[in-house]
Amino acid sequence: MEPGDAARLGRGRAARALPPRLLLLPLLPLLLGRGLRAAASASSSGAAAEDSSAMEELATEKEAEESHRQDSVSLLTFILLLTLTILTIWLFKHRRVRFLHETGLAMIYGLIVGVILRYGTPATGGHDKSVSCTQEDRAFSTLLVNVSGKFFEYTLKGEISPGKINSVEQNDILRKVTFDPEVFFNILLPPIIFHAGYSLKKRHFFRNLGSILAYAFLGTAVSCFIIGNLMYGVVKLMKVVGQLSDKFYYTDCLFFGAIISATDPVTVLAIFNELHADVDLYALLFGESVLNDAVAIVLSSSIVAYQPAGLNTHAFDAAAFFKSVGIFLGIFSGSFTMGAVTGVVTALVTKFTKLHCFPLLETALFFLMSWSTFLLAEACGFTGVVAVLFCGITQAHYTYNNLSVESRSRTKQLFEVLHFLAENFIFSYMGLALFTFQKHVFSPVFIIGAFVAIFLGRAAHIYPLSFFLNLGRRHKIGWNFQHMMMFSGLRGAMAFALAIRDTASYARQMMFTTTLLIVFFTVWIIGGGTTPMLSWLNIRVGVDPDQDPPPNNDSFQVLQGDGPDSARGNRTKQESAWLFRLWYSFDHNYLKPILTHTGPPLTTTLPAWCGLLARCLTSPQVYDNQEPLREEDSDFILTEGDLTLTYGDSTVTANGSSGSHTASTSLEGSRRTKSSSEEVLDRALGMGDQPVSSRGTRLVFPLEDNA
Repeated sequence: MEPGDAARLGRGRAARALPPRLLLLPLLPLLLGRGLRAAASASSSGAAAEDSSAMEELATEKEAEESHRQDSVSLLTFILLLTLTILTIWLFKHRRVRFLHETGLAMIYGLIVGVILRYGTPATGGHDKSVSCTQEDRAFSTLLVNVSGKFFEYTLKGEISPGKINSVEQNDILRKVTFDPEVFFNILLPPIIFHAGYSLKKRHFFRNLGSILAYAFLGTAVSCFIIGNLMYGVVKLMKVVGQLSDKFYYTDCLFFGAIISATDPVTVLAIFNELHADVDLYALLFGESVLNDAVAIVLSSSIVAYQPAGLNTHAFDAAAFFKSVGIFLGIFSGSFTMGAVTGVVTALVTKFTKLHCFPLLETALFFLMSWSTFLLAEACGFTGVVAVLFCGITQAHYTYNNLSVESRSRTKQLFEVLHFLAENFIFSYMGLALFTFQKHVFSPVFIIGAFVAIFLGRAAHIYPLSFFLNLGRRHKIGWNFQHMMMFSGLRGAMAFALAIRDTASYARQMMFTTTLLIVFFTVWIIGGGTTPMLSWLNIRVGVDPDQDPPPNNDSFQVLQGDGPDSARGNRTKQESAWLFRLWYSFDHNYLKPILTHTGPPLTTTLPAWCGLLARCLTSPQVYDNQEPLREEDSDFILTEGDLTLTYGDSTVTANGSSGSHTASTSLEGSRRTKSSSEEVLDRALGMGDQPVSSRGTRLVFPLEDNA
């Protein structure tokens, strides 16, 4: 063996003896190079993914920032509209211009801004391709979409007809100024309705309560069915001439009759208030409009709830009809109860706590309790409009007496300002919606038919009811009053809010467009003609709100009366609605002492075995004979004071503490005895807070109660 061979053999043995890891050393540079390249490739793909994610987050932030900017622009638009409206109102009042009301101004400014936004702003948004969901048989309110492993949430905006799929609004600004209808119901309507109840002039309202209830309930129902049936004939005519492109049922016509029967004579009432028009006419119009809104919204809800049995869900079914009537009564009574109970609870809280020591907390609690009434009723399935209306009336009747002087002023001014801003906001939005709303359906035949139908419905509402009411009224509703009430049937915020709440179907879209045009016409034309109409109908203006209409032979006669105050007090008492006279004594003797710091002590009105409860519920001010808290704007609520009526040598006080109770002598010469509650009613309904002294014999012809 050669030495070289031995050396090679040794190296081979040595190589075979090396560990396997050392055998990989020659391959290490190659493997390391491949690993570095793989790592570099992985790191580059990770960096690309991170860059893409960062870009998406940046784009999302930019979209959110742009959306926030557009929201600010849309809100700023309405604030500028309101500011411009206020300045123009001041100019009109300064120049004594009455042909256009502030609501009409708000609508004009809204129209101008709507034209600018519609035709003066470029398209800033776009729509991606449509995604078909043919396997689903209904629309979902919320949709989760999986896009490349990422989930995105979409909410339902509404149905789009196939013919308008390519004309969907691509301007983000216009989409931003189109508010959710629930904004009107949950934010804007509550202060308007509450202010109507809280600022109610109770003396004239309750003096005409029977007539107001007849106009509001029976009249609204008559108007609804007349308008609904006339519009059903118009729809049949449209179908014959080929102008009806989709379904329009009889129940849709009745629904339109219900929402368009909601009157809102805000323009007329503002002019009445400024000119001090006849107080009874003002009370009839205001009371009807306040309760009419509540009736209209409950009536529309009942029509929507009409569900006949069988396949034809729009045919007449007696069982379904009576079920809808029951729903109407249930919703209205439940909403009324909820509003009244909330007001009573607020009155008890303000009476049995010392919140009056902290006016800010007192005002805040009053505001929250009042607003929560609306939301509570809606959450329980009732109608918030009815609840907040009667809550406002209850708060004014009871809670107002318990508030401190600062809180009384604050609550009055707070809700007055909110009412003013909310109402003008709605009317300015009406003008804006004529150009920004994307679901308008203009039908000339339907619009003309609607104008004719509301005129006939209003006439059937006012004149027949006035005829029957005059059969039981001493102070008749004259023809000039009836003509003015007929003329004053404006449509406004409530009709608009009810119409815009549901615009999903073809029929509802046509109703909304027609309602909008009707509101424009009535506010501009009828509102502008109020002052000339007052002059033409010879209706009194410049009347003191506390002054009664001149007596006539149909009401009563006062013979040998020594003072106008005594006659005024007796007149007001006799003309009070019988319904109000029924509950007044119970309210004065029990409810007022329990809920407020006024009224007689419960120890004198409750049975003896209720003595402990009576002492707990009666305010200490009554026991201490202190001056009770007075309801400054009350016209008929008594605050226990000194009312003295002198007849010859006999003196009668309000609490009946004096000897002789001979109050009047009838035609037959019989003697009548007046109870303390009747004397109290005399004072509360018109004789003021000052002591009244009257000598002589007062002879009153007894007449039946007013309607």
